[in-house]
Amino acid sequence: MSNEFSFRLIATDGKARRGEITMRRGTIRTPAFMPVGTGGTVKAMYLDQVRALGSDVILGNTYHLMLRPGAERVARLGGLHEFARWPHPILTDSGGFQVMSLSKLRKLTEKGVTFRSHIDGAPYEMTPERSIEIQGLLDSDIQMQLDECTALPAKPDEIERAMELSLRWAERCKVAFGDQPGKAMFGIVQGGDSTPLRVRSAQALKSMNLKGYAVGGLAVGEPQQVMLDMLDVTCPELPTEKPRYLMGVGTPDDIVKSVARGIDMFDCVMPTRAGRHGLAYTRRGKINLRNARHADDPRPLDEESNCPAARDYSRAYLHHLVKSQEALGAMLLTWNNLAYYQRLMQDLRDAIEAGRFTDRAAEISEGWVRGDLPVYQAR
Repeated sequence: MSNEFSFRLIATDGKARRGEITMRRGTIRTPAFMPVGTGGTVKAMYLDQVRALGSDVILGNTYHLMLRPGAERVARLGGLHEFARWPHPILTDSGGFQVMSLSKLRKLTEKGVTFRSHIDGAPYEMTPERSIEIQGLLDSDIQMQLDECTALPAKPDEIERAMELSLRWAERCKVAFGDQPGKAMFGIVQGGDSTPLRVRSAQALKSMNLKGYAVGGLAVGEPQQVMLDMLDVTCPELPTEKPRYLMGVGTPDDIVKSVARGIDMFDCVMPTRAGRHGLAYTRRGKINLRNARHADDPRPLDEESNCPAARDYSRAYLHHLVKSQEALGAMLLTWNNLAYYQRLMQDLRDAIEAGRFTDRAAEISEGWVRGDLPVYQAR
């Protein structure tokens, strides 16, 4: 561990990068997937389990934590690490995405955004300075600038306006963040599905000499190929010696294809949300435990997994739990899904170091295409 925030590249294979982010609370091995702990908890999981699966870092959400239990309260109780019993790195997003997507009553100005809580309708104001202040009260290790994220499709002039505003907010966030040893503030590239705007945003953020850079405003309604095209034009504009974070992405296929384009960090609610709705991610693809065909199937999800949820419980039992809406079903499938995501990330890190990323990515994809083993036929 180090009192300084640093990133080093260990190996590259094509554009895929294997690296390490080091800070005072630990090391993040990249490419990394960050489980989403929206309100200080990764849903349906003990954080000790999350750590045991190989997670180096989790994500907390500024918007939700500022509303409940309140950032000042978390600070009085020792910060988010102490509050949630997670002594390892935490990244907090700025709250901007939730303000734009969850708050029906909001007003956006140059200063910031005023909105009403989706919980009780209470009024709040979020400015770049307040977002950084809240993240400081939470004591997160990586803090994100406040930005305006536009859903796609959107009009070109609206995308440009939001991108330019996000750049001005990035400058204010940088000033508010100041110099915090061992911590980092990341800027967020915006620009929708416009190549020129993405390039302008990336170049402007690069000139701010931040400690890391995120790509935002993707996986918000556009086809996957549009997302990949934007990564193709954005990643080359970002400094090679700084970490790159693709926000809110995504499926295993999204992750593999984004790593191939030079992305280092990911977060997404998908594995935990899917687990709560009966869907399992495996090396053979997705398995929907709601389907009746699993009712008599004694096989586990994956007999080769080192995760007990995948290896030791029958599909028939998991199907029963899901159909009965038992809490244990959500817990076991979330456990399986996060185990699979972390196994995938380790697989990609190993492949990059071995110089066989392209081959391994193809093998992984072929496993998904081949799909599950033949359907079990009850006697």
